[in-house]
Amino acid sequence: MRYNYILEKEDQRKVDAVCVNESKLTHKWFHNFKYLLAGMLIGIVFVKAEMISWFRIQEMFRFQSFHMYGIIGSAVAVGVISVLLIKKFDIKTIYGESIVISPKKFNKGQIFGGLIFGFGWAITGACPGPLYALVGSGATVIILSVVSAIAGTWVYGYFRDRLPH
Repeated sequence: MRYNYILEKEDQRKVDAVCVNESKLTHKWFHNFKYLLAGMLIGIVFVKAEMISWFRIQEMFRFQSFHMYGIIGSAVAVGVISVLLIKKFDIKTIYGESIVISPKKFNKGQIFGGLIFGFGWAITGACPGPLYALVGSGATVIILSVVSAIAGTWVYGYFRDRLPH
């Protein structure tokens, strides 16, 4: 089965599925600690690279500093190279499962979503990824942004099938 699916009876058009986990593997609960450790490591990198700094983010949006553009550009370059290597050498997961990367279709909702994302990022001074690193570093006021991001994700999931494509 590919990463595209057909919606139930209310909407039979083909839709691009963003996240489909076809893995049949099951693990004990303690196997999730590797994700906790990876998240903690990423959080430390975010703090040390000043990616969670409101001032760095404002500098980026005001075009006053290259710091954040360099970090984002580096991440994009690593992502592109990684995907190319995965496709070229048919790299498998650590459990031997195939990695399938399906083509994505462009739609105008991506433009509106990107604008809303950017406005939220500029207003709060925080991208969704580093939100948890901010909370972990003691910026408890950002909990409001975490709750808002979770609520926004839930609202999108609830209305996704009814949104124009």
